Order: sequence, then C-alpha cells, then structure tokens
Amino acid sequence: MKVLFAAIGNVVKGDARYYAWLAFLSALIVAGLGAYMQQFDKGLIVTAMRDQVSWGFYIANFTFLVGVAAAAVLLVIPAYLYNFKPIKEIVLFGEMLAISAVTMCILFIMVDLGQPLKVWHLLPVIGKMNFPASILAWDVIVLNGYLAINVLLVLYALYRLSVGKEYNLALIFPLILLSIPWAVSIHTVTAFLYNGLSARPFWNASILAPRFLASAFCSGPALMLILLQLIRRFSKIEIDQKAISKIAELIAYTIGINLFLLGAEVFKEFYSGSIHKAPLEYMFFGLHGNSRLVPWTWMALLFNLTAFIIFLIPKTRENFLTLNIGAALIIAGVYIEKGMGLVVPGFIPDTLGEIYEYWPTMQEVIITVGIWAFGALLYTLMVKFALPIYAGGLIGAGRQRS
Repeated sequence: MKVLFAAIGNVVKGDARYYAWLAFLSALIVAGLGAYMQQFDKGLIVTAMRDQVSWGFYIANFTFLVGVAAAAVLLVIPAYLYNFKPIKEIVLFGEMLAISAVTMCILFIMVDLGQPLKVWHLLPVIGKMNFPASILAWDVIVLNGYLAINVLLVLYALYRLSVGKEYNLALIFPLILLSIPWAVSIHTVTAFLYNGLSARPFWNASILAPRFLASAFCSGPALMLILLQLIRRFSKIEIDQKAISKIAELIAYTIGINLFLLGAEVFKEFYSGSIHKAPLEYMFFGLHGNSRLVPWTWMALLFNLTAFIIFLIPKTRENFLTLNIGAALIIAGVYIEKGMGLVVPGFIPDTLGEIYEYWPTMQEVIITVGIWAFGALLYTLMVKFALPIYAGGLIGAGRQRS
C-alpha cells in the first residue's frame, strides 16, 4: 500500500520542467477539444474530406499509430520468451506505449465519424456489429482486445514489482503467447480495411499487410528508442545499453525489409505500365499537373534510406547522436509514407477519373495535435506512476542508479 501511495504521489510531484510539460500538453488538448466541438456542431464539412477523398488526416494518423502499438511485440518476444534480461527490464515501457497508441487510435476513429453518437451500433448485444462479415467489426475487436491484453500485463508487472517479486511466468504465459499473434493481427486487419476495397487498386495488393508490419516494426521501436533515452535521462532508472543496442539492431533489419517491399511495389506498378500506376505516379511525379504530395514522398524516401544506412552500420548505430537522428528520420519517414502517402493516393483518381487534391484543414490539424497531446499526457502519467514501483522492484536487483 505504501508503494501505491508513493506512486500516486509521484504523479503530482515534479520540477518546473515537468509541470511546464503537463501544462503544454493540457493546453494542446483543450485546443483540440475546442476544435472538435466546432466539428461536432457543423459536421465534417469543416474538414477537407469530400466524396472524392472520404478518408484523410485522421485515418492517416490512425494507421500510423496502429503500427506503433503493434511494435510492442518486438520487446515482448525477447523479454518473455527468450528471457533477455536487458529488455525484460524495460518491456513495461513498451507495453505502456502500446496502451497510449491504441487509445489514440480509438480517438482518431471517433473524430473521423460524422455521427459519433451512433457508435453504439458497433457494440455487441446493444448494437449490431455484423461480425464476422464486417472488417470494421474485426478492427473493433482486435484493437480493444489488444488494449485489454496490454493493460493486464502492465497491471500484473506493476503488482509484482510493488511486492518485490519476479513475474510468475506460468501465470501470464498464455496471455503473452496470445499477445504476439494479436499484435500482428491489429495491423493485418488494418491493412485488410484498405485491402478489401477492390475499386481502389492502390490498396488492393496482397503485399500491403506485410508492408504494414515491416513499417510498424521499424517506426514503433524507433519511437521507443527515443522514449527510453528520455526516461533514462529524466529519472533514476538505468536502462541497460544492451537493450538500446538490441532494439537498434532489430530496426536495421525491419527498415531494410520495409524498403525492399516498397521497392517491389514500385517496380510492379511502373514496369507493368498499367493504368493502376496512376496513384504511384501522382505520389512520385505528379498527375495532370497535380503534385502536392510529390515533395513529401521523396522526403519520406530520403529519410528512410538515410536511416537505413545509419542503422546498418554498427559504428553509427552505436553513436547516440546518429542513432537518435536515424530514429527521428524513421518516425518522420514512415509517418509520411503510411499516413498521407498511403491514404490520399488511394483516392486519386477517383472512380469517375477526377482528381481532388486533399490537404487537411487547420481544424483537422488542431484536433490531431490535441489527440497526440492526450496520448503523450497518458504515457507521461503512466510512466510517472510506474517509476517508484519500478525503481523499488529494481533495488533488490541492484539496477537503480545512485
């Protein structure tokens, strides 16, 4: 009980930087909430989405964040299945990131709905989910199921640490085994949401799900790398350098696979020369004078290639400056590639051959920033709550810095 009170007290304790960070995030959340209330009042007409482009910035962020959530499995496997101690000591922070990411995913879906009050139609028993025919119903199940799995794992880990004991692996092993295919499923089902639309040839490719997973397993761990270093910098928790190195090594493999799959898709479309290459042509070179995404597409490709070189070379991968530059480049590159670079080209040209160049309005940007701020606040508070429990659990193992 003392540990619990210490953890709760730690959430409201901090220096000026901590309070400034909370105030900053709270201000962004309030701004986002205000922008959403205007959208709720006037409808989606305040966004740039139209009949030609019915998915936009919200779905782009949703798709990226599903990958961030799924990437927690890259810590779960070496931590629990292979008992790799350096990562086992930090897997908790990866699971917290998954909780924050899934929460933001749900919020992005909510703000993308034109009639959010009718979401009850998707709920079991009181609504009609149309399961298993509806892919959206599958998405509701896998996202909420993955959220529940990670919440249970985090609560169990914190409880065991609070009493100074190791995990009882036999107790949670079934849940761990379930979490691995479930992590893969949340991004696979997301890919299938795009994949099943036969009228959109840009998404109607069997390679889409593997591409989603490859990009997830490099962008998610890249974000973890930065967060782990911040936790080490601003707390008394010492994170083993072996854990950082192992995550960086995994990123080197996954970013390479991601680039290979992208190259395979580009080759197939351009070499075949079919009419279905129009979305990729719009992305890379522009189409009929419309080229808003062209600089962003090349920027994302440059970012990913540069990051691949950084992570491929052990010397630059082990240098903190270049490591962090590479991680930031991967996050930015995959965010563009899987965000606007995935959603918008799928609608260009539309089924009537028309081109509508979507670009998010300020309303959409403010709401999006507000949701990201909420996710950052949630993660901050969870980490702040866990630190005293985590440090207490590590004292016995001699892993806390003086």
